[in-house]
Amino acid sequence: MDHLVLTVIARDQPGLVERLAQCVADHGGNWLESRMSRMSGQFAGILRVAVPDESRAELMGALQALGAQGIRVLFEDGGGEPAGSWTPILLDLVGNDRPGIIRDITRLLAEQGVNLESLVTEVVPAPMSGESLFHAEALLAAPQGMALETLQGSLETLADELMVELNLRAEQ
Repeated sequence: MDHLVLTVIARDQPGLVERLAQCVADHGGNWLESRMSRMSGQFAGILRVAVPDESRAELMGALQALGAQGIRVLFEDGGGEPAGSWTPILLDLVGNDRPGIIRDITRLLAEQGVNLESLVTEVVPAPMSGESLFHAEALLAAPQGMALETLQGSLETLADELMVELNLRAEQ
């Protein structure tokens, strides 16, 4: 079995995921994991499928043919996991919305050697004032041996500058 990572984008429409799933199944593939969402009328997702080696080229051709229906699919070979041991950490951030929050947080994380495993963000109205609040939830992979307190201290200094509330906790 070969693993493919697919990136999908299309105008949102009923049956879109079913067409992808049917295409994978028609070629003996197995849908392993995915993250998908609708945003501003577009549907985007990333998924990992296992496909028999002998069906790989046919599956890729069939997925590319979905372009005629407005479904764009990009492919990459599935890779292994990064080397080394990692500690999973959950990050939760809330603050007044402004440009650059994610840029500044991810720069600090990269400088500390912390990998961003997943990230979900949204801008929502504040309960009382109606001002725009930025909310981010992330799963981080910190190098084994990095103390949570060390990362917390670095991020808290930046959080004060950005005027956001930031919480870190080890994933159970």
